[in-house]
Amino acid sequence: MFSLVLLSGGVGSRMNQAVPKQYMLLAGKPIIMHILERVDEIEEIKETIIVCADEYASHITLIAKQYGIKKNIRFASAGATRQASVKSGLAIVETENVIIHEAARPFVKVEDFKTLINDESENAMFGIEIPFTVLKGNEYVSGVLNRSELVNVQLPQKFKTELIKTAHEKAERDGRKFTEDASLLYEYYPDVKIRIVPGKEYNLKNLTNYIGQFLIFLMRFIEYKKTELKSFLLDNNVLKTIINLLELPSKQLHVEVLQFIRDILLFND
Repeated sequence: MFSLVLLSGGVGSRMNQAVPKQYMLLAGKPIIMHILERVDEIEEIKETIIVCADEYASHITLIAKQYGIKKNIRFASAGATRQASVKSGLAIVETENVIIHEAARPFVKVEDFKTLINDESENAMFGIEIPFTVLKGNEYVSGVLNRSELVNVQLPQKFKTELIKTAHEKAERDGRKFTEDASLLYEYYPDVKIRIVPGKEYNLKNLTNYIGQFLIFLMRFIEYKKTELKSFLLDNNVLKTIINLLELPSKQLHVEVLQFIRDILLFND
């Protein structure tokens, strides 16, 4: 069995919102609810541990009840950093295995969780290829990285609970900072195999990617109706107008938006 540690401690500073992004509406419901509804369908996940600011625990409890969430929810206090928040959530995990996910990634599907759970590796993460050239350097180029050896890290990730707990304790002891947990585990246990499961382009952090922001704006604008969204987006005049406003390369944005929207329109599947 698994526990899910769901990080929901963000304060929405990048979006200049009074309400944290994970509680804003997407397709007519709070962003965090898209994840909780999917997790509710997965028998292998025993409970969800939501790591959030203490003042939001009662709000999440209320909306979870309103949406009929049946799976047990517990809360852990968010830390000053993502790493501290993960450690806080892990501290109350009692199952042998744990999945870590972020509330700001609402497009993850039930099948993605099941793919991760069913992978034979005890420790695994999603990852996608990096489609651009990466160089080393500060003021000047100091080296070239082979992108075929690099991976863009995605969540969710799964771990043996005691192993990732111990790795976090060592990182805290050493004052080391990490932005996600597969790299933290690898740093302290390089001999432990961490499987890279092929990820999905749609599994983005919704508000840190301009196309994600673009999608949420459109869904709000046309009152979250998928059929209207399809026809709205496929109107070339609308796309051209928005592309001009964004001042982005039209051909590239045209292709990326349509591909992205195609996947996201199906994210309830």
